[in-house]
Amino acid sequence: MTKAKRVSAPNDQDVVIFIVGMKIQQWWNIKAWGPVFSAMPPMLKELSSKKGTGFLHYEAGWNGRNIVITQYWENIKSLHDFAHGKTHMNAWTRFYKKAADSKGVGFFHETYVVKAGSYESIYVNMNKPRGLAAAYSSYATETDSTMRNRLKNV
Repeated sequence: MTKAKRVSAPNDQDVVIFIVGMKIQQWWNIKAWGPVFSAMPPMLKELSSKKGTGFLHYEAGWNGRNIVITQYWENIKSLHDFAHGKTHMNAWTRFYKKAADSKGVGFFHETYVVKAGSYESIYVNMNKPRGLAAAYSSYATETDSTMRNRLKNV
């Protein structure tokens, strides 16, 4: 029997996890949710193409009328710099002009600043890295390692 391939991401650096999403409240009201939906791909493309911005990785998920994107950043300053930059500010302004007062779309974001040593991750038999393992270089971990051993500051 082959042992499961088990990897982890290092937890020796602070990381910022930014979760942003939308909910299509009225699927027929494309004027409300269309601008929000179409604003994200250009921002993600820009973030993915520019190195040295502090942006590490993103993953997107769709569940019914909910779209959620999880982003990983090196630090809060890098996230703030992007949020106040031209690309994001233009998208945000368009959103407020076209959809903010509409009941056709809901929007949210959450930001977590996570200190080094206070997070852990395990990935077993994944075809490609995801989450923190995609944001950082993953490494093989022992099959008998425990969360208690991996969490150093908790």
